[in-house]
Amino acid sequence: MQLLETLDWLVIGIYFLLVAGIAIWSMRKKNDSAQDYFLAGKSLGWFVIGASIFASNIGSEHLVGLAGSGATDGVAMAHYELHAWCLLILAWVLVPFYMRSKVFTMPEFLERRFSPRARTVLSAISLVAYVLTKLAVGVYAGGMVFTGLLPEVSFLGFDSFWVGSVLIIILTGLYTVVGGMKAVAYTEAFQTVVLIIGSALVTILGLQAMGGWSALRETVGDEMFNLWKPLVPDGIEGTWSPVKETDKMAWYFNDNYPWIGMLLCAPIIGLWYWTTDQYIVQRVLGAPNETEARRGSIAAAFFKLFPVFIFIIPGIICYGLAASGKLPVLTEQLIGADGKIIRDQAQQAFPLMVAHVLPVGIRGIVVAGLLAALMSSLAGAFNASSTLFTIDFYSKLRPNVPQEKLVWVGRTATVVMIVIGLLWIPVIRGGKGLYDYLQGVQAYLAPPIAVVFFAGIFHKRLNAQGCLAALYTGFFLGLLRLAIDTPVKLSDGFAYAEGSFFWILNNIFFQYYSLIIFLMSLAVMFIVSYATAAPSYEKIAGLTFGTITDEHRRETRSSWNQWDVISSIGIVVLIIAAYVYFSG
Repeated sequence: MQLLETLDWLVIGIYFLLVAGIAIWSMRKKNDSAQDYFLAGKSLGWFVIGASIFASNIGSEHLVGLAGSGATDGVAMAHYELHAWCLLILAWVLVPFYMRSKVFTMPEFLERRFSPRARTVLSAISLVAYVLTKLAVGVYAGGMVFTGLLPEVSFLGFDSFWVGSVLIIILTGLYTVVGGMKAVAYTEAFQTVVLIIGSALVTILGLQAMGGWSALRETVGDEMFNLWKPLVPDGIEGTWSPVKETDKMAWYFNDNYPWIGMLLCAPIIGLWYWTTDQYIVQRVLGAPNETEARRGSIAAAFFKLFPVFIFIIPGIICYGLAASGKLPVLTEQLIGADGKIIRDQAQQAFPLMVAHVLPVGIRGIVVAGLLAALMSSLAGAFNASSTLFTIDFYSKLRPNVPQEKLVWVGRTATVVMIVIGLLWIPVIRGGKGLYDYLQGVQAYLAPPIAVVFFAGIFHKRLNAQGCLAALYTGFFLGLLRLAIDTPVKLSDGFAYAEGSFFWILNNIFFQYYSLIIFLMSLAVMFIVSYATAAPSYEKIAGLTFGTITDEHRRETRSSWNQWDVISSIGIVVLIIAAYVYFSG
């Protein structure tokens, strides 16, 4: 079957021309200064900020992992997508502090609040995290999308996975290197529109093929639409003690995504990602003032509600079409001999929907949307990484370097990230469980960062020694878990001795382990801070709630009006409505 025809390729070609045109238009002003290159000259309006945040987030892990999760487990992963409220925390709580501090990076804010060493530690761990998550996942998803859409492609001996991964990395890297943050933000704003329209068409036409919403629910069952159910592996019952599984003991603290974990742990990851991560907050830092920064964050919160309906639902539809036999090609590829979905194959749910459900022409639009998401996600990773390296490392070592040299170093750092991305392809070629992998890694790295930012802003007594102790403690515990998990994941035959310390750590569900990291980091920060001298409150003026002045309060109050409040309340109402509806 010819998946993409001439009209589809024409649409995709027009998309690339538009992206190139927008990138060139956005670069019409010179990027000679660090502020121009890394923060778009602080000229981003609220819509561009909101759309850019959304496009950066809605990338590879959603196209491949989230739709695949929908096909296997229904709406369970919607918990993470309904964390749009975290962006409201960014808008109303943290934006005033970030804009007041006039920083380029999140580690730089940590330096203003605590110490230079805290900045260095956070920058280092952030760069490592981007390679392990954003870059690795982006490369993997690029290959998976091309494998699903162009399975027969071969170029110089490389299959479609390699061709897709390389193309995505190089094309994205090109405009990121040349244009910096401005090119990234404006192209992402355009890509958001393409992505939402294209993905919405998959949902609409998929439901038509299925026979409507009621037919879908009848085919897949109400449990696929239940946000409150635990995800229990086949043959495993929820329990607080070890249970038998194929003659082998396994440590199951309830299930894969227990509601306690979702309630307590998932918000920790969400708050870290949406309110303190350079990858996201860099767009807000590019705003000219507090008003645009806040409204951009509110707009991003609204956009963030879309993935449930344009990624998870298409995954459920894909499973419904396969399970019902209404689309035999999907049944053949996704349903095993036992009549159940093949979990590894489910990662291709969204590309398969595009390839086999959409008509010619429309397919081209949606493929353009897929490419938009992949490119915007990688562009954000490239830009955030180059900013962290240049501002937090290079400029600290060479403080008197001209602005033009900083821009050159930033471009060079982006090229290095592109090379790393290319080298990652064979490493992650056999990757499985994309969305689970991403959530697991983030769950181990996020807690100490969330602790030092929020505790530091809300409590002025906490000091640099407490901050560093919390970061070191949290990162050690997180890296320990990653080190323990890795041998088990890399080798099918590897297992720790049952009941041993490493076995217990390996089998505690990642959300509970993340919560342990959070609580220990928080306790260490308070204990160490109160055991040492208080910080200088003059030096941290305006950086904590306890040190803001009446003038700061007046400036913040003048930056918003009733419409900002109304729109924020409206988003909260929509989130509550989703939780009420998706209850089975």
